This record gives sequence, C-alpha cells and structure tokens, in this order.
Amino acid sequence: MVHEGRVSPDADMDGVIDATEHVRERADAYAEQLATQLRKGFLAYCVLLICRESAKYTSDIIQRLREAELMVVEGTIYPLLSRLQKDGLLEHEWQESEQGPPRKYYKTTVFGDRVVNQTAKKIEDLNNTLERL
Repeated sequence: MVHEGRVSPDADMDGVIDATEHVRERADAYAEQLATQLRKGFLAYCVLLICRESAKYTSDIIQRLREAELMVVEGTIYPLLSRLQKDGLLEHEWQESEQGPPRKYYKTTVFGDRVVNQTAKKIEDLNNTLERL
C-alpha cells in the first residue's frame, strides 16, 4: 500500500507491521543514505575526470555525465564546480562564445590531476577489497 508516495510499513498488508517490515524500511533508508554519500564523492571524481581531458563548459560536463547514465541536475553541478575550484582542483578560463557572452570553461589543475590519479588507485584498492569479500 502507498501513502503520500511512500510504501506502507505494512508491506504484506496483513494488518500487522511485522519486525521484518520495520527492519526492511530502516535498512532501505540507511542504504539510501550510504548510496547518497557514495554518489557525492563519485560525482566529484567523475567531474574531475571529464575536466582532465580538456577545458569543459558546464553544459558539456552535464552532457558527458548523462551520457554515462549518471543523472545530475545543474543545481548540483554549479556548487560542486565552485567547491572543486575553491579546493584548488579546478581552474577556469573564459572563452568567447558564438551564442552570446564569454563562457567559463573548467580544467583540472596540476593538483587536480594528482588527485584524480590518487583517487583512481584508491578506487582500484576498494574494488579489490570488495572482490576479496
């Protein structure tokens, strides 16, 4: 049963909220929190990978992420780009545009490139650990 977009705690609709149903609901919520944390770090890494190749305009970054089936919205990307730039991982340059005012293009810094390399190694280590489990 669904109430206001949420699954009813009585998933089997027998009139009793079983312990398993309560655990399932809590586990789903906790797993979603973990997945959100993983996506945030993963998204930052993906943006750095994209901007490492060459300077990229924000809409180009979003398009590449969507092509890779990583769904993002502009409201998420702009604060992330600002944070990565503030942290010294990205720099920007202004480029003239045929469609209007100059555009800001992002490129990884030397520090950003180093972070990408180190993160790739950490991801490989984590994957190896998961495979051993």
